[in-house]
Amino acid sequence: MRVVVADDVMLTREGIVRLLQAASVEVVAEAEDADSLIRHVAVSDPDAAIVDIRMPPTHTDEGIVAAQRIRAEHPDVAVLVLSHYVEPAYALRLLEEHPEKVGYLLKERVFDVAVLVDALRRLADGETVVDPTIVARLVRRKRQDDPLDELTPRERETLELVAEGLSNSAIAMRLFVTQRTVEAHVKQIFLKLGLDANPASHRRVRAVLAYLRSTG
Repeated sequence: MRVVVADDVMLTREGIVRLLQAASVEVVAEAEDADSLIRHVAVSDPDAAIVDIRMPPTHTDEGIVAAQRIRAEHPDVAVLVLSHYVEPAYALRLLEEHPEKVGYLLKERVFDVAVLVDALRRLADGETVVDPTIVARLVRRKRQDDPLDELTPRERETLELVAEGLSNSAIAMRLFVTQRTVEAHVKQIFLKLGLDANPASHRRVRAVLAYLRSTG
């Protein structure tokens, strides 16, 4: 896997780079701002870009804007956005435009190299990865006329784990059930959310997006 890493804090950027290199992930370029990130992606054509949300000059949402541009202009490039803070609105903003191959993790999570590499591989496969802390924050909220009201408690629990980026086998281990049981839950979730089997649309990603919209 070939990756571009963008973060204006040199120590953080170098820390991520060293973790990736230790895991045999090739870092093809490093960037300290959004403009250089865009240039590096265009030139090096990586498999993924790791992007800090807050970068120069304003340190607000430059990373989100850059991530949206990368997904629009380079659809084969996955994007993993990092943040020091739990910011569900930013996660939704990014996912609503380009839900596939997009991840949002807290920075503290990526210094576990297993979590970081697993997230990158899932994104490269077209999945969506959302930090469990953000999912937990969202699930405590509830809207009136919740579109997920038809789901059973177990189906909602399954969808919450799907939103974290877990595979069916990983969900089965977490819930202490068989993988066939998880597959049945996922099938019911798709049916109840009206997600057809259109091959041009990734139903798992669409289910995650529906979940985040409902709880956000």
